Formats: sequence, C-alpha cells, structure tokens
Amino acid sequence: MARPTALGRAGRWLLVSAGVLVLFVGYQQWGTALAHWQGQRDLRAAFAHALARAGTHRHGGSPTATAYPAVGDPVGILVIPRIGLDQVVVEGVASAQLALGPGHYPGTPLPGQAGNSAVAGHRTTHGAPFNGLAEVQPGDPIEVTTLQGRFTYRVVRSSVVPPDDIGVLRPSATSQLTLTTCTPKYSAARRLIVVARLVDPPAPATPIPVDGPAGATPTPDPVRSPGAWLELAAAVAALVGVVAGVGALRRRTASPRLARAAPWLAVPVGAVLMYLAFAVLDTLLPPTF
Repeated sequence: MARPTALGRAGRWLLVSAGVLVLFVGYQQWGTALAHWQGQRDLRAAFAHALARAGTHRHGGSPTATAYPAVGDPVGILVIPRIGLDQVVVEGVASAQLALGPGHYPGTPLPGQAGNSAVAGHRTTHGAPFNGLAEVQPGDPIEVTTLQGRFTYRVVRSSVVPPDDIGVLRPSATSQLTLTTCTPKYSAARRLIVVARLVDPPAPATPIPVDGPAGATPTPDPVRSPGAWLELAAAVAALVGVVAGVGALRRRTASPRLARAAPWLAVPVGAVLMYLAFAVLDTLLPPTF
C-alpha cells in the first residue's frame, strides 16, 4: 500500500478542518439552542418557585419590595407579543448568563421599577431570543412579570448605536426598559436598541448593591480567562488522544474485525469531547449580543 504524500496528508487535514468548522457552526446554531432550552426550563422552574414562595401580588395589586437578584438567578419573564417572545430573564450579561436567555444588566434597576432597566439578548445563537427585535414597532406592548408583579411597557423608539456606546445604559428619570442586541444579524458591528416606557406605576425600588458590577461596565472579555483556555486544551488533547489511540489500535491489532470497529467504538467518546470543546470555545469568542 502506497504511503500518502505530503500533499495528500495536507489535503486530508484540510478536509478534517473543514469538517470540524462545519460541526462548530452546527453547534452554534443547534447545540447552543439546546443549552438555551435547558437553561430556560431550569430558570422558569426556579422563578415559579420563587413566585409561589413570595406570594407576589399580580397586576393591580400593591407591589412589595424585593431583593436584588444574584448573578445567574431569574429576574422575571419577558413577553413581547409582536415577535412571539416569552423568555425568562436571568441576572447578568456575561457569556454564561446570555447562553441561558436574555440577561439583565447588573447595576441597572429591576424591570418594573423607576429608572432605566436594561436587558441584553442574543440575536442569532443560544436560542436567538432577540432574533426578531428589529420588527418591534413604536406602540407595541412589552410585559414583564417579576416578583413584584406584572408590568406593561410601550415601545417608544428604536435605534442603532456603536457596540461600545454605553450611554443607553445610563440612569434615566423616565421609567423605561432598554433592550439591546447585535445588528446586523450574524455580526456584532453595531448594537440595536429598543426603548419602551413603563405604563404602570413603578414598583418600590430595590437598592443596587454597591459592591456589584456597574451597569455601564462592559462585560469582561472571556478570552482573558486562563481556566477556559486550559479546559479547551484538555478537551482537544483528549480528543487527539482518542484519534491517535484508534489509529494505533488499527495498526497493531491482528483482528480485522476490531480494526474496522475501532473508529465506530470511539465515535461516542469523540462526540462528547468535541461537544465539550465547542462549549468552551464558544465562551472564548468575543461576546456578542
């Protein structure tokens, strides 16, 4: 059997690289959507439990004070009828939180309270909760249910700003909800902003933790996390080890049946390792809303 030439080996690696790239794109569209669905399920269950435990008054009642949520906790349920959105909002806008659903900017008032409450969401991956945000029109209702009750907003305007424009997160004398996402689709070149004004009387304010992250502080760049790089390196090394082990087994075994079965036996392990590697790699990409 003729040994492959250098050009043949390079061609083989290019095909493998192309295949991995296609699989990663598939993970971005469907793998992250699965994680988003699981996250929403858990957040909705946690919020329902907190709602029942708090005995919250519904719309028309007298809202009571509530504690500021910890990062990763559910904040409330966001409903935008125009685009069919019904999602649980999570506290925080880092990659880990936005993978679960729309994220409330820490340091801004909670939805339903006075001031400028801000929420970010993905538009093309991780379930794409804000995929249709550009279709929202002035006058459209937006409903948010929190532990203080149900509140209605009306959209007043939308705009497009540079991605580093944090002015949209600044405090406001108007009780409003600011929604942010990336634009155009599949790009983080600019930021789409939708602003809605609170129709109902605002709920009692919750003191914002002074030691928490400010709402106008950009999300830390996950590329600087050494732990994530180590996790990615470990997953890739394990995957390479599986591939090398299969190759060695096929070369050294005297059983033709085992030689043919070895790659198929390694497929489940390789798929799990590749999924883990993709999950870590996703957190290392530049944060996009």
